[in-house]
Amino acid sequence: MESLIGQGRTAIELICDPDSFAEGSVGAKTFADPDFGPGAVVGTAKLDGKPVTVIANDADAFNEKFPVVYAGVIGMEEGYKMAQAVYATIAADADAPKENKRAIVLIVDTPGNGPGKVEEIFGMNKATGAYQLALAEARYTGHPIVAMVIGRAISGAFLCHGLQADQILSLDSDFGTMIHVMPLTSISRIVKKDMETLEKLAESNPVFAAGPRFFSRLGGVEEIVTNIDDMRATIIRHVGEVRAAKLAGKEDTLGPWGRGALGAERGGRVVRPEVLKLVADEFAAVSGKYLPGAALEGAA
Repeated sequence: MESLIGQGRTAIELICDPDSFAEGSVGAKTFADPDFGPGAVVGTAKLDGKPVTVIANDADAFNEKFPVVYAGVIGMEEGYKMAQAVYATIAADADAPKENKRAIVLIVDTPGNGPGKVEEIFGMNKATGAYQLALAEARYTGHPIVAMVIGRAISGAFLCHGLQADQILSLDSDFGTMIHVMPLTSISRIVKKDMETLEKLAESNPVFAAGPRFFSRLGGVEEIVTNIDDMRATIIRHVGEVRAAKLAGKEDTLGPWGRGALGAERGGRVVRPEVLKLVADEFAAVSGKYLPGAALEGAA
């Protein structure tokens, strides 16, 4: 069985129209410095004849300024570079009607963020936060965003590079694909539960389990792709589905909210709707006391 782990650039070639990828150019923005965020591959390509922005990981790149950034890790520079590519996309299509907003394709293969001391001091959290915000803004302005997990989608790096997409696709676990927020060893240390208990829970509870199949049950993965050659057609189909949903005003079926509902449908997040209702009911019961203007209205 083949694997695309560490092969983000190869995935671009497999997904996009032949010879259409122009690296380092998104709208009016040019990324001229090859040493800035080398682990992030950004550019413009064509997908089924239409322009798209592509953002991927380069596992072969090493950021000499930040030694912990290698093997596809998203470091501080990578986060800002990815965010800039998204904002350049939004600017390029600012005057385009919603049906013509170019799609953004995220090719995900990252083992995590760059958690070095220097990165933390300089603002690693701001860089990844900027990227998340950029993708959220792109969603709300009408750009279809589809993430394709080809290898690793781990922890905070997946939070910024993948989880903000309208829809997430993933190669099956047979290809070595791995999706998880935290390994069981780390969960064990934090919640003070032994590994045997957590491993038993992982057999039936997708919250503790790792991998695309379990994540699919949670609603996190819209569709699992079982053949590498099917990635391109599947992404094209989902871009069309996302665009149609946006044009129909059904944005709430996409992104994080859509995944929550999908997880409940698939039996992986059945308690979520109950918790949301409980919080909404409790808020409604006291909101009159705290919302702006409520006190004045009561006095009148």
